[in-house]
This record gives sequence, C-alpha cells and structure tokens, in this order.
Amino acid sequence: MLYLSLENVSKTYGDKVLFQNISLQLNKGQKVALVAKNGSGKTTLLRVIAGQEPTEGENAKLLVQRDVRIGYLEQEPDFLEDHTILEAVLDSDNNIIQAIRRYEHAMLFPDDSAEMEKAIHRMDDLKAWDFEARIREILTKLEVNDFNQPVRTLSGGQKKRLALAKLIIEEPEFIILDEPTNHLDLDMIEWLEEYLSQPNLTFLMVTHDRYFLERICNHILELDNGQIYKYSGNYSDFLEKKANRHEVENAELDKSRKLLKKELDWVNRQPKARGTKAKARVDAFDELQEKVSQKREYKEVQIDIKGQRMGKKILEAHNIQKSFGDKKIVEGFSYKFKKFERVGIIGPNGVGKTTFLKLLTQEERPDSGRIVPGANTVFGYYTQDGMQLKQDKRVIDVVQDIAEFIPLEKGQKLTAAQLLERFLFSRKQQQVYVSQLSGGERRRLFLLTILMQNPNFLILDEPTNDLDIMTLNVLEDFLLDFPGCVIIVSHDRYFMDKIVDHLFIFEGNGQIRDFNGDYSDYREIQKEREREQKRQERTEQQKGRQQIQQKQGGLNEEERKELKRLEKQILQLEERKKEIEEAFNTTGLAPEKIMDLSKELSAVKEELEEKEMRWMELAEMA
Repeated sequence: MLYLSLENVSKTYGDKVLFQNISLQLNKGQKVALVAKNGSGKTTLLRVIAGQEPTEGENAKLLVQRDVRIGYLEQEPDFLEDHTILEAVLDSDNNIIQAIRRYEHAMLFPDDSAEMEKAIHRMDDLKAWDFEARIREILTKLEVNDFNQPVRTLSGGQKKRLALAKLIIEEPEFIILDEPTNHLDLDMIEWLEEYLSQPNLTFLMVTHDRYFLERICNHILELDNGQIYKYSGNYSDFLEKKANRHEVENAELDKSRKLLKKELDWVNRQPKARGTKAKARVDAFDELQEKVSQKREYKEVQIDIKGQRMGKKILEAHNIQKSFGDKKIVEGFSYKFKKFERVGIIGPNGVGKTTFLKLLTQEERPDSGRIVPGANTVFGYYTQDGMQLKQDKRVIDVVQDIAEFIPLEKGQKLTAAQLLERFLFSRKQQQVYVSQLSGGERRRLFLLTILMQNPNFLILDEPTNDLDIMTLNVLEDFLLDFPGCVIIVSHDRYFMDKIVDHLFIFEGNGQIRDFNGDYSDYREIQKEREREQKRQERTEQQKGRQQIQQKQGGLNEEERKELKRLEKQILQLEERKKEIEEAFNTTGLAPEKIMDLSKELSAVKEELEEKEMRWMELAEMA
C-alpha cells in the first residue's frame, strides 16, 4: 500500500535552494532514514511531508493515504503552555484517548454519578482500561513522571520526551521523526529501537544514530545538492552504494571534462560567421560546459588544529563527594587520569553526569575531597549549556574574536576564514548571521570555537546532537588521533563504541563504577545479568510451585491443559524456526527480506526458549 507520494517538490529560502523537483514514494512497512549534511534541508523536507510547510514548484504534488494514522515528532515540539502533562497527552482525536479523557474529567466531579457512569460505560465499550495503564507506563518509561506538572515548566528535553510519549501512545501507522534520540538516555534509546522494529510500523526518520540506520532501517534517502538519492538496505549498504555512486559520477565527470577541452579547442578555431552545423555544435558545447560546471564537491570537515603538550600530572580526583540536599551525586570518587585516555560516561538522565564534569573542570566545588589539575592541563569543554553564540554576529566575526590566525601542526598557520572553510563554512556562508544557521551548523561552529583554544583535555557533553554523519565520522577520526585526554557523555552508542577505552558508569546514589570496555561490551554483560536474574526468578517460582504441588498432589486441571497447549506450541515454533533457517538458503534474497527473517528468527528462538522453560517446570511438577 502506498502511504506517501511526493512529486516535483522544491523549496527555497531567498537565494538558497534546499531541494529542487524532488520526488519520492513510501510504502507500508518501509523503515526509511533521511540523511544529509547540516543545513541541507532535512527538517524542512519533513515539515513539507507532514503538511507543516507548503509545497513549492511547478506541478508539485503531495499525496498522503487518507485512512492512515500519521504521527509527527518535531525537533522542537510545541504544546499549550497552560496544560498539564496528562492533559497534553490526552489532547488527541483518538477515540480511546477521548474516552480516557472523559473518564479523567469525570473523576474530578465524583458527585456527578450520571456522567461517571457514562464515562465508565464508554471505557468498557472501547476496552480502554488497559490503554490507560499503557499511557502511564510509556510516560514513566520516558521519565515523564509528574502527570500534573504544567507544560510551561518543562525543559526542552522534557518536552521532546513528552512529544515522543504522546506520539507512541496514539499508535500511528506512519511516523515522521525528526532526531528522535535527542534528550533520551541510552536505556530509552534501546527501548525506542525495539518499538520502531515492529514489522507493522512504517516510518520516515531524520537521525544520526548509526545503530538505528544499521539495525532497523531498510531504506535510506540521501539529500545531496538539492537532489534525493535512494538506497535500499541499511547503513552498511548505504555506505557501499554511495561510494559506488561517487565513483561513477567522477568517471562521468572526467569524460565530460576531456570532451569539453576538445570542444573548447574547436570553438576557439572557428571564424565569427558559423553555419547551421557549427551553431548546433556550439549549443552542444554550452550544454556540456554547464554540465561540467555543476561539479559535485564531496567536502568533509578537516580538523588538524594543534593541541598543547601534556605534563606528567594531568588530572587527579581525591575522594570527592557532592550532594544536593539528600541526593548524592558523587560519593568517595578517586581517580588519576593518564595520557591519551578515552573515557565514556553513561547513566540515566538526572543522575549527575553534568555536575560531575563541572567538578572536574572546577566550575563546581566538591563538598569534600580535592580536584587537582596538572600545570599544563588545558580543558576544552563542549556543553549544550555553554553554546552561547551571539545571534547578531556573523560567522567570521565569531571566529576572529578568538583569533585572526590559528596555529596548526608542523608550524603552519591558518587565517580565520581558511579555518572556517575547513569546517565547511564557505566564504559566502561566513558572512551569514549566527541566527540564520541550522542547529547542526551552530554546533559545528561552537565545536570549532572550543578546538581553537588548543586544549589537551577535551570534555564533550552530548557532542553528537544535530551533527550530520559525515561530520561525526571526521570528529571521531580526530578524537582517535587527539594527543590528549577525552571524556565523552553521549547517547550515541556508535560514537561511544568507536572512541572510548573504558566507562564511568553512574549507578545512582553517588556510586561511580569504572568498567573496562565500550558500551556494547557493557550492555552485553548487563543483558546476560538480566537473563540470569530471570532464570533465577523462574527457578525460585518453580521451587515454590513444586512445594505447593507436593502438598496438593501434582498438577491441577488448568496446569494440565497448559502443558498440552505448550507441547503443541513448541512443535509449531520448531517448525517455523526450521522454515526460516531454510529460507536463508534461498538465492537472491533482498536485504530487507534478510533483515525481516533475522528479526523473526530471533523472536521465534526467544519465544521457544520461554515456552520450553515453562514446559519443563510443569513437567517436573507432574
């Protein structure tokens, strides 16, 4: 079923063309990511598709399947400020949510028994009681806990999580998501990944989360130089096919350039008066010249700013403690940083990670203990709170206020304008005001201002938000070669796995554990612990049941029926497992089919394991 069709759509802002005459289609079941450089128009395209901005262009068409429920998560969601969290969630056309809203309202007036009876009757008709519990479960999962809190008191991150919760609660069939992982902690992101993996869900998403792109996306759209390029498959497929596209385009460009030189020689040899044949050839030359002049430049950010040398002592923490009231942030933390360390910090939102960073940089004082930086240690602190770029300044002025010339490795220097070009700010864009930059472009500029100070100890608090994938790749390469220490707080699992050597895990109540490994290593150990805990719980439950059964004499009637059901279900699951495994041997399987089969096989194995465990419990009791 066709969910969305976009034809010949363009969008311009003043002289800037974001995209021109682009067309795309989305079908039911497709899980599509949109990737592009910052400032290319990703968010604008999503807004056009969601009906938030008008289409432009001759013969432009936007067709959305009428009966499909659509959900749109904006980058900066907007709510009625006088609503509470619960009122904001219940502000929906969904029939079940309307019934819950009516019931919640009736609860405020318990004396109106007639209205209460109607509300309860409506909840019964729509089977809305379980749905109400689901609303509260989803809000709690995304750490939106005080349902009566006014929306106007929420931070930007809390509003984003509220908007995401509201969207999931409404159960749309087609979802449009703009950077959904921003402001989510790692547990929330994994939970969202599981939700988006549902086979009946269709989405179009802007994200820089490369594990999302690899694990759950089966199509990727690239917005490049105002055109859409379509790739089937996941992130790995995208990288391979994009490299092939560039190779083909460069080969075509070389052919065109050689032909242009021949034509140019011919044109220069011709007399002023030309015949019809010559005129046609001149016209062809003009077209060829235009084609070659449209050369695509695949530029990347270049980061080679010189870092200051480190001394023997870098940074030491001696038994530091910090609390706010009864809430312990850090308790008894001691550590001596060594040269070239790459440390990741993980923990749920609100556990005190940012406060810990401020303690290390001495912006905050510990309640007890000492922080001792080395004499040559120079911090570069990238934080979302610190991104206070003056909106009325031009990009070039922001950099020149720090320095006119920037020292590089091997004694070289760059002017401020040359440095900005290396960070993908063209000479023309350097004259743009900060207020006109996209979110990702502002972050790129802010990162540049941090690196210009030649730090040798980088602290990066959520550096990946809104940065495009190419910039992330270059930043990762820079950090891997950076001749100093790096501490990273990030919800980007791919970024953490690529950079860090070990983790500081914030476990709550002031406890910080040093874990030797990256994020994926940590999560694998955590999952195995969770599986072991479940096995132990099942064992304990089994022992309890056995003791009861020994007293009561074997299985009861209901358990005997369950045992027979399980035997039948286990046989069916084993047959399906065999079918899937045989399906993998089919030649010419599409990448999306392989992905679907892999997910189904994993689900079948998990269900089979659970039912076999339960069957063993009942069999032993019998």
